[in-house]
Amino acid sequence: MADPTMNRQSGGLDLTPETQAEIWQTATYQSAFMQLVPQINLPGKGVRVPIITGDPEADWVAEGAVKPKSGVGFSKKDMVPYTIAVIMPFSNQFRRDFEALYAQVVAKGPSAIARKIDQTIMGLGTTPGADFDTLASAPQVQLGKTVWKSLNDADDKVTAADGTVDGWALSPQGRSILRQATDNNGRPLFLGSMGESDVNTVLGNRTYISKGVHVPAGTGETATPEIVGVAGEFASAAWGTPEGIQTSISDQSTITIDGQPVNLWEQNMFAVRIEMEFGFRVRDINRFVLLTK
Repeated sequence: MADPTMNRQSGGLDLTPETQAEIWQTATYQSAFMQLVPQINLPGKGVRVPIITGDPEADWVAEGAVKPKSGVGFSKKDMVPYTIAVIMPFSNQFRRDFEALYAQVVAKGPSAIARKIDQTIMGLGTTPGADFDTLASAPQVQLGKTVWKSLNDADDKVTAADGTVDGWALSPQGRSILRQATDNNGRPLFLGSMGESDVNTVLGNRTYISKGVHVPAGTGETATPEIVGVAGEFASAAWGTPEGIQTSISDQSTITIDGQPVNLWEQNMFAVRIEMEFGFRVRDINRFVLLTK
């Protein structure tokens, strides 16, 4: 892990204020689930989400006959916000001399939160609480040699749970598998807008490419397959946040770094705290299918 205290002597940093005009970094990360799943209003104390189960039944009626009666079932789920955060300490000289680099580093804070949200929903690590859903135990379909059949099997599993696939989130590894899939004549199954091999849609539904939906294979006693994507009825899930991303800067606090207290004012430092309260719920986990390699 890199030294969390960012200063002008940080490892790998060999810059002058004049040589930071061009900064190479990975693209800003956006949460796949926050893009594909509808957002609902989430107050700070949480919200109870009603779920309608089943549909009313209609029937034909003879003239003058009594009309049939029908209703639906109800269920509920509580969505509460859980806090996810990161604190980034800096020296005052770092911000003064490397202003452009400092701005780019701070901009990575929301990306770190979005990435952790996706990883948690995919089942990596522990959940923040009992009222936060993950897809860790969702049904799985292996993307084997018959990729086209595997994709249809995934769609059929969602259909069997009374759902309708409305999107696919693919990791770069999953995208690679689909890009290389061909028919019996060696022609790509998936073509981009310019005719090149690419994955813009799958079975008529949109795709979203995200590193956050990749789950490495487990080894040893916890051996699990590598997960390279997820398909599902994203409209049947929901996420919410009371206030969105919140940023706070302090140079007066004492924070803990590597188990040791650090007084920011005493050491000529400051820290940027980036946090978000976030809730996520799924109506029926069987309306999602994990795609494995």
